[in-house]
Order: sequence, then C-alpha cells, then structure tokens
Amino acid sequence: MDRLQPAWRSGLYLQSDCDRAQPAEVSKRSGCRALGLDGFSKGWVAVLLDGDVQEISFHRDITDALSRSCDRAGIDIPIGMSDHGERDCDLLARAKLRPHASRVFAGARRWLWSEFSDPNDANREAQRRGQKRVSRQLWHLGAKIMEVDAFVRANPSRDIREVHPELVFLRLNDNEPLPSKKSAGGVALRRALLKQSGFRQIDRWLTHERSGAKPDDVLDACAVAIAAREPAGSVPEGAPPVDAHGLPMRIWF
Repeated sequence: MDRLQPAWRSGLYLQSDCDRAQPAEVSKRSGCRALGLDGFSKGWVAVLLDGDVQEISFHRDITDALSRSCDRAGIDIPIGMSDHGERDCDLLARAKLRPHASRVFAGARRWLWSEFSDPNDANREAQRRGQKRVSRQLWHLGAKIMEVDAFVRANPSRDIREVHPELVFLRLNDNEPLPSKKSAGGVALRRALLKQSGFRQIDRWLTHERSGAKPDDVLDACAVAIAAREPAGSVPEGAPPVDAHGLPMRIWF
C-alpha cells in the first residue's frame, strides 16, 4: 500500500505517519492536547494538536472521534440549545462576522429532530409555536447536532466546546472579513493563514484524497483545533447562559 493511502483500522480512518507535521508554532505555545472536529458527509474530520505533533484522521461517528485522548475538544456544531431556537451567542457571532452574518446557522432546537422526520412538518410546528422556520442547511445538520448533543450530555466531565471556524479565521486575519470558503480565493487565504499559524502539512492534507471530506472541511477542522488549543475568547464573554440540560450556549474562537 502506498504510504499516502489512508486505511481503515478498527473503525478509524487514520492517516499515515506522513501526515505528522514538523514542529510548529501552534503546537508549542500550549501544553494542551487539543482536538478539532468538523463534520462532513461520511462522518467527522479530526485534527489533533499534541506538542510538536499534528495529525488528521477521519471517523464514522462522534464517539469514535472523541475516543482519542485529549484535554479539550472543539466542535463546529451547536452545543446547548434553547427550545425556541434563539441564542445570544449566535447573534453575537453574526455581528462579528458582518457582512457575512449568514455564515452562522442559527435556530437549532432539539424538538425539531426528536419529534419530526420531515422539515416541512417541523416548520409548520415552528410556525404554530410562533418560532422561526428552520433552514434546509440547518435541517440537514440535525443528525450530527443530535449525535453531539447526546454525547456531550452523557459525558459531562469532558471539556468539549462549540467553536465556529469562521470566527477563528477572522481572528487569524486581523479581524478582516474573508471571502467565501467555497471560492478559490477563500480556500487560498485560509490555507495561508493556517500555514502562518504553523500547519506546515496543510498542503498535503488538502491535496490527497480525504475520504470524501472537502477542502473546507479540513480547513475548518484545523481552525477549530486552534481554538481548542488556545482560545482567544468567546461569545458571549464571561459566564454564558445554559440550556435546559445545563449545557452552555457559548461559541469559542
């Protein structure tokens, strides 16, 4: 087997040792063993920062992804949900990202997916309750949102934080708005920012096949790992509100 070809090992889609980075600034500044996760069509992209080691791996489910030992994990998914779908952290994140406020998908509610299997039925119920409709983009994230919600609630001792990668990239770009991550220019800028932050193997990670993950999935997982390793702040600042299950409604960056 070619060394660059990933292989399944005990349910883990693990990259070869070729994906270990050289010593990098982002790994040396903190002793925290951090994991950044971003969802994609077949599961989860995981980026581990541990000392001078940077690793990327791909997992079928969140339990497998979080079976890796880490001090702190960041996930690009809502953690902590209100029954009406409104969260201050989403409003604050949107304000920071203007003019690209739509990059924050707001409106996650547990009952949407626990009570309904069809988005049209769910939206009719939302309207009956006087709430905003759920977008199709957010609706299709429902399985992953509920998967993470169940894991976090079952593992209260784990340090698992919601991170929005666009806020991280904004931070890395000196608070200057970035072009869309779906555009060539947006990918190039995010890649350059990660290189400046010490991800010296990012070109390899982006150019070799990654089990169906798109380039922006890999970029986002790296950004989330940075915030998990060394968070620069959160919205809201200070003690956040919690949901009905005691989960904080806060986004780190």
